[in-house]
Amino acid sequence: MRHGAFGQDRFGHAAERAARFFGTPQYILGQTVAVIAWIILNAVALIGHWDPYPFILLNLAFSTQAAYAAPLILLAQTRQADRDKAAADMVEAHREVVARNAAEHQAAVERTTGELKRLLESNTDLTRQDKELTEQIAALTREIHQRLNA
Repeated sequence: MRHGAFGQDRFGHAAERAARFFGTPQYILGQTVAVIAWIILNAVALIGHWDPYPFILLNLAFSTQAAYAAPLILLAQTRQADRDKAAADMVEAHREVVARNAAEHQAAVERTTGELKRLLESNTDLTRQDKELTEQIAALTREIHQRLNA
């Protein structure tokens, strides 16, 4: 089986897991909680202002996350597209085998039908010959009876 640009390596699998995780409600909820906590802690200065308003460090964190998330998502999509293409190729190959088998079956049915037609015609000819011979025998039997009685 063919694999994407990174094959079956750990990085490719990790990228796919990360890309799938980015779309989960757990991730979105977790990120929302982290952002709210970040803003609250920096707004009320319980720990100190490590990122005062307008939260430049938070913005940088989002930018960095997006810079890594986008290529991971694209990598996961590429790998999935490769798997989909391989599956489609297998389906197409199977469809071709089925079509070839159906054509062979149709040809066999046509050959068998032709043979049955020839056998039926031969049977019809034999039946006709049997009838003619039976009529001839009956005629000869009548003629023999007439000569013996005459």
